Amino acid sequence: MIRSQSRAAELPPANRLWTAWNALLVIGLALGLATAAAAQDEKIIKSHGYSFYGDLKYPADYTHFDYVNPDAPKGGEISFSQLGTFDSMNPYSRKGRGGALSYMMYESLLGEGTGNEAAPADVYGEQYCLLCESLEYPEDKSWVIFHMRKDATFSTGDPVTAHDIEFSHNLLLDQGLQSYADAVRKRIPKVEVIDDYTIKFYFTDGISRRSLIDQVGGVPAWSKKWYDDTGARLDESRLTASPGSGPYMIDSIDVNRRIVYKRNPDYWGKDLPFNVGRNNFDTIRVEYFGDDTAAFESFKAGEYTFRVEGDSKVWATGYEFPKVQQGQVIKEEIPDGAPPTASGIVFNLASEPFQDKRVREAVALGFNFEWTNESLQYGLFAPRASFSQDTPLMASGKPEGAELAFLQDLGDLVPAEVFEEDAVVPHTSDASRLLDRGNLRRAMRLLDEAGYTVGGDGKRIGPDGQPLTLTFLLNSSGSPTLRAVVENFMSNLDAMGINAVLENVDSAQYTSRERDRDYDMVFDAYPSLLGTGTGLAQRFGSEAATYSLFNPAGLASPLVDAIIEKSLAAETQEEEDASITALDRVLRHEFFMIPVWYKPTYWVAYYDQYGHPAEQPAYALGYLDFWWYDADKAQALRDAGALR
Repeated sequence: MIRSQSRAAELPPANRLWTAWNALLVIGLALGLATAAAAQDEKIIKSHGYSFYGDLKYPADYTHFDYVNPDAPKGGEISFSQLGTFDSMNPYSRKGRGGALSYMMYESLLGEGTGNEAAPADVYGEQYCLLCESLEYPEDKSWVIFHMRKDATFSTGDPVTAHDIEFSHNLLLDQGLQSYADAVRKRIPKVEVIDDYTIKFYFTDGISRRSLIDQVGGVPAWSKKWYDDTGARLDESRLTASPGSGPYMIDSIDVNRRIVYKRNPDYWGKDLPFNVGRNNFDTIRVEYFGDDTAAFESFKAGEYTFRVEGDSKVWATGYEFPKVQQGQVIKEEIPDGAPPTASGIVFNLASEPFQDKRVREAVALGFNFEWTNESLQYGLFAPRASFSQDTPLMASGKPEGAELAFLQDLGDLVPAEVFEEDAVVPHTSDASRLLDRGNLRRAMRLLDEAGYTVGGDGKRIGPDGQPLTLTFLLNSSGSPTLRAVVENFMSNLDAMGINAVLENVDSAQYTSRERDRDYDMVFDAYPSLLGTGTGLAQRFGSEAATYSLFNPAGLASPLVDAIIEKSLAAETQEEEDASITALDRVLRHEFFMIPVWYKPTYWVAYYDQYGHPAEQPAYALGYLDFWWYDADKAQALRDAGALR
């Protein structure tokens, strides 16, 4: 589902417009009859779910997902913290800061999990009907028809119809992000409402069929009636949210302090197999804090009950308070089966110094992972190298086999070093001292080669005669540990003669400046690579590189574009795997970010009033989705005074 414009979306790749549709009107009668006869022979696939290769784990008569507790009790509350501020409950606009979870009231034809996680969370690349009861499409995937459930309703009681789906699709094109609209218009030329509960999407000829059916199946369903009645727009900041059809609805809003969502007692889909064992809490409460230190202290005091820990120092030393020692707060590491998010220090490639790869490589040598991990992060992390870290798709050594053949087919676009050198991995540093002398010397040589000479004051001067100045944009509400990491990195840049400026700004300024790419460097992330999809073009492709919110580096590489296009044309899993390995290799070669660290588990702490499946699904933590509330344990905590 297209949840929020602060997140990656699966979007169709660029191709020609749909003038061919009009040409069909002038085809001769004989050809028309022949086409009709051929269409009768074409196999139509009808299903309760969708995956590109057609394989689905769950049969049409499934009763629930394997990992959920089908008898999970309903009730209680789960609460967690959010840093910063919000001034809108419309997360689909560039304007304003959307409130946490403000997308979760909305469902789509093909369902997703609460909190924007996968559902089902134990398989990759499979989606199952939610607002639809079935879909059908031809083998060539040139169109898709969704047959909708007639009992689906918005929280207002109004039915969810094909007209609402058509309206939502068009609203995203007319008032959504430009990068989204530009991509979709070229790939989905026509939408047809066949009747109130049947809708058909047509796809442009001659393009990859990747992420087309799941794209239209993931559009959030908004109420056309509400938008018509109110005159609201999708591209505006507003605290009034349109009604959704999902299991939760807004209960209360206290701007910059708190958002409470409550279960819709009349939720139409509560008994669907898709929802059995899920959406178990009566209320979900989000508490806002100005910084993480205040948030952690409030957790210890019992002001909220669930915490996903991201600060290694806090994880290593902060959970020694009495409630943990007495078993009232559970500290737990839960396996994470997905490759880690590709987070790191991202270079703004529009910044003039960073247009020279040698400068980027020199700056990267200022990051000392080994010292950072040992001195600031308690040795809890491993260095991340790949966009497919620790999976069979991770590029290693020199290309060989299917990956080599894939790259060879791209011809002269592929630089010789991609074939001749091992896949790029992070440099190593001396863990005993912040400034690694060997790496400093290498960095100085690279800067010299790039034309940045050392002036009389020891500062680097560029070819334009100006000092080499680089700004790092940091959100002041983030963790103190991250700030310490960045400050030490910047001190190493100073040692190279770079004028390194840390701009530590509040959440509102950070959001605005990040959207406008007003930085040289920023701590951000790209998605990990598990398979192909047209979202790759929006994240890594050239077409929207200058303005896409999903490509913070502004990466625009003809080689990356060619790999994505060829990957989208893969017809077997083996071909797809080879293409993703090649993409991982080339993204690392392009060197648009400094990879930092990762861990293979979730760090969570929570008051001992929740249950979760004994066997964790690979692709979601799911604490908002399939965990549940234990009323007896909660009462014991209250009796002991552990919770406020």
